[in-house]
Amino acid sequence: MSQQKITINDVAEAAGVSVTTVSLVLSGKGRISPATTARVNEAIEQSGYVRNRTAAALRGSASGVIGLIVRDLSQRFYAEMTAGLSEALEAQDKMLVLTQSGAQGQHLARCFESLVAQGVDGVVLGGDAGNGAALATRAAELGLPLICASRASYLEGTDSLRPENALGARMATEYLIRQGHQHIAWLGGSGASLTRAERIGGYCATLLQYGLPFKPEWIIECEESQKAAAEATTQLLQRHPRLTAIIAANTATALGGYFALLRSGRTLGQGAVDSYYAQQMALVGFSDEPQANLSDPPLTFVCSPAREMGRAAAARILLRLSAPETASQHMILTPSLIGGDRVR
Repeated sequence: MSQQKITINDVAEAAGVSVTTVSLVLSGKGRISPATTARVNEAIEQSGYVRNRTAAALRGSASGVIGLIVRDLSQRFYAEMTAGLSEALEAQDKMLVLTQSGAQGQHLARCFESLVAQGVDGVVLGGDAGNGAALATRAAELGLPLICASRASYLEGTDSLRPENALGARMATEYLIRQGHQHIAWLGGSGASLTRAERIGGYCATLLQYGLPFKPEWIIECEESQKAAAEATTQLLQRHPRLTAIIAANTATALGGYFALLRSGRTLGQGAVDSYYAQQMALVGFSDEPQANLSDPPLTFVCSPAREMGRAAAARILLRLSAPETASQHMILTPSLIGGDRVR
């Protein structure tokens, strides 16, 4: 009868510690007290546990692996950011391990501990900074570099990267104002979104700066789908027919608004001169990736620097690995205005 194989879970139970702590002792990483290390080693010897060759090989050296935690990779912003992060790390012969913490970030702690147990050299937190304070504390205890790369929020005391959302809205609003528009509406986004709140703040501030009218009923919330945006656009124009321009919160909303304009008999234009009488509307959308010009004239988009942010996150965590004492930094990346063949 063969003897049952002793696992790392058995060692953790015998030593009265977590599996993560056992993993850190095996790899020689983290700030584990001498007493705890001795207790784990004693449990290993008494149980007859066979140390994993990979963990032994990692002892005192880097694994070359960086962990990434995102809520949902289907979100285009974080998909683009992940692509930029992976490209930059691979260029430095590093590997990226991806975990998803769930729609509400409910598995955040579990994802982090799993990455630690795998012996990663550092972790990039993609968003969810509001729930990341405990992770920052845990990472500090382990001596593990932690970077936060988010669409809106940032994590105090750690290196954080985010786009300048208010500036993006200002760029979109000023672009329309310079075309002569004075009646500009905002379409889409969720009221609970910090990104939306920052962008609307930039939009409202710009209107006020130029002395233009701002009405709360011109700010419309709707689901992120073309159908919902089309319905909301139709209702918006029926209630406020003198509007000449719309800023759309995302790509799906912009396309839904575009199709609604066509169905209403309006055409897509840029300038505001006689827009009301000529049944023309201007439309600017936000996007997390460069868009193909599928409309005529082409739509104008404010593009978030998601992929660039991933590259910057890679550079920052590699710097943190080579120079652990470097002061933490809060980095803000600038979006770009892209319309037709114009980039600003």
